[in-house]
Amino acid sequence: MSRRRLPPPLLAALLLVALPLLLVWSLRTGVAGGHDLSTLLRGVLAAVGAGPPLPGTTQTIIELRLWRALTTAGVGAALSLSGALLQGLFRNPLASPSVLGVTSGASLGATLAILVLGGYGPLLLSGLSGGASVLVPAAGFLGAAGVVTLVVLLAGAGGRVSVPALLLLGLAVNTCLAGLLALISALVLADWEVSRAILAWTFGSLDDRAPQHALTVWVGLAVACAAVPFVAWELDLLAAGEEDARALGVHTPRVRRIVVLASSLSAAAAVAVSGQIAFVGLVCPHLVRLLSVRSHKALLPLSALLGACFLLGIDTAQRALLGERALPPGVAMSLVGGPFFLGLLLTHRRELDTW
Repeated sequence: MSRRRLPPPLLAALLLVALPLLLVWSLRTGVAGGHDLSTLLRGVLAAVGAGPPLPGTTQTIIELRLWRALTTAGVGAALSLSGALLQGLFRNPLASPSVLGVTSGASLGATLAILVLGGYGPLLLSGLSGGASVLVPAAGFLGAAGVVTLVVLLAGAGGRVSVPALLLLGLAVNTCLAGLLALISALVLADWEVSRAILAWTFGSLDDRAPQHALTVWVGLAVACAAVPFVAWELDLLAAGEEDARALGVHTPRVRRIVVLASSLSAAAAVAVSGQIAFVGLVCPHLVRLLSVRSHKALLPLSALLGACFLLGIDTAQRALLGERALPPGVAMSLVGGPFFLGLLLTHRRELDTW
């Protein structure tokens, strides 16, 4: 007896209703207390220049929560879309943005920027150092883009990009970058300020986000979404195998290039503003398949919507429950995603042999 699935329009409608509700919940959650809906609305309008600011510290508090909520939703959507694209390309639900070394490359770039800034790293991560606050996100983005470019160039042979070569090179690059990051951490261990900044990036950070963080991740997500119409149908055909897809007219090298670039851009934009937050790109696309649909035409946008709701919901829930003791988002997602990943491994043992 087959499991009943939600029609994609119904799931999309539910997520589109849930997302603004979660945004309001996030705006009302914090150690400084909540505000009524009228105050929130006036504060949000003032934040975007459509009204006068609220008195005292209320306006500042609402703005900090607003940019955090928008950044969190964007990061969740970007990581989930990246994971859905890579899972379609590799034809395996266990793929994630970290496969190609995107997160490791972004982390290395951000770490090098923190070293350049020295003791100003923690201030920069919290968005309080003025114009210099763009350096760490920019360096993280360049690090991710550089790693992806290197992997694609090395994996290409005769104008083609081999999927097994991409996978193996991604794993090799991840190992090398992990060693470099461990070396850097060991060398600066005596410098508490720099070490704390690097550690915060490793655990992920959504505190004190600013407009440029939200803008960075949403622009990267928008560009990646623009690639969806060009690969959705082709990814469905690739699910049956590359030979069958080519026989049906799919230009597989072009599809691989578009998917790799779009997924890398999406993940890099997320990691560049939030640090490493694992498992979002693994969990959300799989949940969409379980709940609704497998066709990439609907799977890709639904994964982005679910990722936004998923990360925003978890981040807000733990802040509401734990207050000042709330866990870094990377730690919280590891506690949620780790068991989920283990369950996927146990239920997809046979597919591992063909990855």
